[in-house]
Amino acid sequence: MEFTQLGRTGLKVSRLCLGTMNFGPQTSEEDSFAIMDKAIELGINFFDTANVYGWKIGEGITENIVGRWFAQGGGRREKTVIATKVFGRMGEWPNQSRLSALHIREACEASLKRMQTDHIDLYQMHHVDRNSPWEEIWQAMEVLVQQGKVLYVGSSNFAGWQIAKAQEAAKARHFMGLVCEQSLYSLNDRTIELEVIPASKDYGLGLIPWSPLSGGLLGGVLQKIKAGRRASDDMKKEIAKKRSKLIAWEKFCKDRGEQPADVALAWLLANPVVTAPIIGPRTMEQLTGSLRALKIKLNKDAMKQIDEIWPGPGGEAPEAYAW
Repeated sequence: MEFTQLGRTGLKVSRLCLGTMNFGPQTSEEDSFAIMDKAIELGINFFDTANVYGWKIGEGITENIVGRWFAQGGGRREKTVIATKVFGRMGEWPNQSRLSALHIREACEASLKRMQTDHIDLYQMHHVDRNSPWEEIWQAMEVLVQQGKVLYVGSSNFAGWQIAKAQEAAKARHFMGLVCEQSLYSLNDRTIELEVIPASKDYGLGLIPWSPLSGGLLGGVLQKIKAGRRASDDMKKEIAKKRSKLIAWEKFCKDRGEQPADVALAWLLANPVVTAPIIGPRTMEQLTGSLRALKIKLNKDAMKQIDEIWPGPGGEAPEAYAW
């Protein structure tokens, strides 16, 4: 496993981040435990979750699974950099969501209890809260850091200007502020190249792409349909809209003897701003298969061909990721 610094911090995390969103809704607790154990065995030390995962309001199903896994001991907690999130609705009362100081405090305490730990390594704001001023948000986060309940703070789904506003407010308070941004980013979703990636680079934020395979679209979807697997109605519409790109993409990968999912991850890993794409395996096979991406190296010619198939919002990536 390869490791890198998380943004401008001294924290070292694996180049692949284990996403836990499927734990509970799609993957049984027993299988989730096995996947987390295997991830640690493979050297993946960076796990991402959220208090809303499990998708039953207030239950924190996935965090509870992670907590019961930690409780088995054997150094599981000590070996894991655990990231979770705050923002989503955790109850029906008016202050049980978003980023008020009250909800940040209560949500943090609840996540700590569910995960059976005394601290959260990376506490991420799941979305921007336009109704909560940065003075309030940073004051709440500062208290959690001072108490040792949170070590680092990150953002998710922020625009570039929101990152800048957050960081300038933190700087005025002599607080470290954000250390990373978790964004939708893949060959099929490149909008963040316009402002979020430049802002992240300028402020020293790590970048954690979620949905790196664009919901499976980049993972050899045409091959899978031919093999008899059914696609959702939404995926079928996306395939129909982008069939010519997908044909070219899957041929590009086949010509190199690689699986499309592995090349899509390798493309992200080639970007020096990217810390670790989030892989969200439902099965052990999906977890172990992802490791191939670490060995694939794409030269300038390959990157140019990929840009021609999946151009960014500004056309080709300038000088192959020279942000």
